Amino acid sequence: MFMLRKFIKNRPTSRFGLTNQRDLNVAIIGQSTFAAEVYKLLIKNGHRVVGVFTILDKGNRQDPLAAIASENSTPVFKIKSWRKGEQALPEIVAQYKQVDAELNVLPFCSQFIPMEVIEHPKHKSICYHPSILPKHRGVSAINWTLINGDKEAGFSIFWADDGLDTGPILSQKSCPVLPDDTVDSVYNRFLYPEGIKSMAEAVDMVANGTAPVIPQSTEGVSFEPSVRKKSLQKIDWNKNGKDIHNFIRGLDSSPGAWTIIDNTEVKLYKSAIWSNDTPTGDLITVDTLQNPAVVHDNGLLITCNDGLKLNINRLSVDGKMMAASMYGKADTIQETIEFTAEEKALIPIVETIWKNILNMGIENNTHFFQSGAGSMDVVRLIEEIKDKLKLTIKNDDVFMSPIFSDFCNTLIKRSRGTSDEKKHVEYDPVVIEVNNMKLQFAKQLFINGQFIDSESGNTVECINPADESVICSIQCASEVDVNQAVNAASKAFEGEWTEMSPRDRGAIMYKIADLLDKHREELATIESIDSGAVYTLALKTHIGMSIDVWKYFAGWADKIHGQTVPISHARPNRNLTFTKKEPIGVCGIITPWNYPLMMLSWKMAACLAAGNTVVLKPTEMSPLTALKFAELSVEAGFPSGVINILPGLGTVTGRAIAEHPDIRKVGFTGSTATGHMIMKASSESNLKKVSLELGGKSPLIIFDDCDLEKSVRMSMGGVFFNKGENCIAAGRVFVESSIHDKFVDKVVEEVKKIKIGNPLERDTHHGPQNHKTHLEKLLNYCQKANNEGAELKIGGKRVDRPGYYFEPTVYTGVEDHMFIAQEESFGPIMAISKFSGSNLDAVIKRANSTEYGLSSGIFTKDISKALRFAEKIDAGTVFINTYNKTDVAAPFGGFKKSGFGKDLGEEALNEYLKTKCITVEY
Repeated sequence: MFMLRKFIKNRPTSRFGLTNQRDLNVAIIGQSTFAAEVYKLLIKNGHRVVGVFTILDKGNRQDPLAAIASENSTPVFKIKSWRKGEQALPEIVAQYKQVDAELNVLPFCSQFIPMEVIEHPKHKSICYHPSILPKHRGVSAINWTLINGDKEAGFSIFWADDGLDTGPILSQKSCPVLPDDTVDSVYNRFLYPEGIKSMAEAVDMVANGTAPVIPQSTEGVSFEPSVRKKSLQKIDWNKNGKDIHNFIRGLDSSPGAWTIIDNTEVKLYKSAIWSNDTPTGDLITVDTLQNPAVVHDNGLLITCNDGLKLNINRLSVDGKMMAASMYGKADTIQETIEFTAEEKALIPIVETIWKNILNMGIENNTHFFQSGAGSMDVVRLIEEIKDKLKLTIKNDDVFMSPIFSDFCNTLIKRSRGTSDEKKHVEYDPVVIEVNNMKLQFAKQLFINGQFIDSESGNTVECINPADESVICSIQCASEVDVNQAVNAASKAFEGEWTEMSPRDRGAIMYKIADLLDKHREELATIESIDSGAVYTLALKTHIGMSIDVWKYFAGWADKIHGQTVPISHARPNRNLTFTKKEPIGVCGIITPWNYPLMMLSWKMAACLAAGNTVVLKPTEMSPLTALKFAELSVEAGFPSGVINILPGLGTVTGRAIAEHPDIRKVGFTGSTATGHMIMKASSESNLKKVSLELGGKSPLIIFDDCDLEKSVRMSMGGVFFNKGENCIAAGRVFVESSIHDKFVDKVVEEVKKIKIGNPLERDTHHGPQNHKTHLEKLLNYCQKANNEGAELKIGGKRVDRPGYYFEPTVYTGVEDHMFIAQEESFGPIMAISKFSGSNLDAVIKRANSTEYGLSSGIFTKDISKALRFAEKIDAGTVFINTYNKTDVAAPFGGFKKSGFGKDLGEEALNEYLKTKCITVEY
């Protein structure tokens, strides 16, 4: 080789004195879209590609070169490695030699190719390199061209030899570097299109015997290391502004230049020199920079130490790409737009482009980069969109909209000449049409302001109880996910949420109330299909009361205060003692399936008003409104980490919350048995504070001096409200003997009028039970009642139709020892017992005979009876001549095995506060 170089010197001639020849047998060694385009052009120019040697598949995705070659029936060899150590693998070399190539073409190759292969063909090997050799030898040539501030960029096609980018030059081309060029812009504008064309021209020159062989100059030689080394990607803020600008754009879009912001590693992209006045915005500290940076409407403005200003357009935080203008703000998802018929016809074309690039089926939630795409694929996507749709898009359009449905949205907006300014939290949506509306909600965990998949990958199906169909599968949080959420909540509590003024926190809570109101019909529909709630009831109670709760506690946020306490003075000095009400910290909340959004709101609103952050586990049976709430919380402006929503199983997610040492309070609504386990786990972990709203067997006592029509109506509501899935349901109705039969007849008559059916129909009174296991429990409950001698008057069985429908049921003759008199059904089962009106204390004693003490009620016109009952009954709530009358301002909670602690009202705040006493001597 050395003698050959001396002989040819600088003479531009054919390397081996070839005669005119066409139709070369070419082996292409390499990868990427670039290599695939070279392949296509060589075929078009009449050459034969006798073999393609490329890299192994990545998962189920083969390299674009392999894909295009396979389509044309060209032999494809996917090579893991050509060498072992310094020795070529004989079996690989033998495989290569079988194709009998006359020329090797290396358009883009990341593997080390043995010299036995390089030198084997008749015309040897030619290679593409993206710099003007001998400058910037090495694998990161384009990056270093920009980092070094070169005024000129370009590429070389050279004859491969045993050095690293040292072989003789066949051809070179160059272009100017513009002030704000990035790797992508130089590549897209020049290196990609001109490089492909020049590689094909080089093969033609080899075939024609006119290919120059020009030894590389010894002047200007440089070799730089790969920028894949992380230490080489960190920004040195001590350099001048121009060098910093060159460094950032030299690593754009891969691998990205990084620095430290708010103790977090952040990558910076799209740097531009800023010559305008400094805009207003939020100030942040960037690593060792002397001046704070400004987050403003058009990016992140950085003032370098020499005074030069750089504007950063895009950031990557924790691996998630975002507009720099959104740093420190809530992320948002794209606003969905309605496509015209012509626009809809473009979507299959876009889908085909994605399918060809990713080599996989495309769904609305397919993520371009998570499916294996790289920066070269971005180029291909842009080029194919331009070619097939005659539409020019930018790299940013791909990076900021990597999910297929979002990308189509962006594409259509671009075609209309509009952009997507409104942002929302990004997630993989479930989209269904029901109740004459389009529903969209998440199915992932919500941690630190983002929807993410569970670490375990476990899922559970959400079943529509009205027809037993699967709505979707949702992610189930593992112990690792709980820990991640607690860490996010801890960071938020120690930072932005606590630093925010109580009034500002209240303003955000008012905003979430407004958003719940704005999405009222959508939320009620989700609640209906997910929990079986009758739509009209969901509108009024499930969603309506949720809105009221958020407004109520938003008003409390800036009214929480301590007291001054008079104490004895330490004479001759004096003392001042006062108390402070302080938030507890990270709180865990576990909610039930009967009122999914309302129970979330009852607990979380008080928790956040008190200044805490929260990790909430909604029931796995009905989690969908909680996930929709998580989405709306971002739009409301809650900082990342303040609210974390983790669907999952009680035995995994719930247990991890109860046992976590950094959670200081657990609020739970559910069964008494589960409450026992939470108490035990909380005490054994870190003695965390606990409030429990548990089971009930609430007595309702009806005297003969009542308003009978009202009593019947109210008692039916007390039992059948929300299908009986109501914690304060009147679990046992005591009716004075003198009116017992008349009362029962009227109840049975009214029960017959109850319309059972689709909960979305506006005239439905009674929907399906929440889930199959609960329906089976009710059937067993009735069987026990029958076996013990209670008299079934109506109902007691499953409705003969698809769905988990159970007939409203009435039993009489219920005696105190029976199972039906002692245990909660949590369903539409009225258990009626007689009592003698002459002995009030006796019936109160019977009412108090269970271990539950959540709610109670009495109907009588005798105020003395009513107040005596209220005094003696052992229940947290007492209703007189009404029932089920709850209000956001009235404290709610039980005694005995019904739990302790309060939801709603001012008292609920105390569940999420701790009192600190401070004494000053003066």
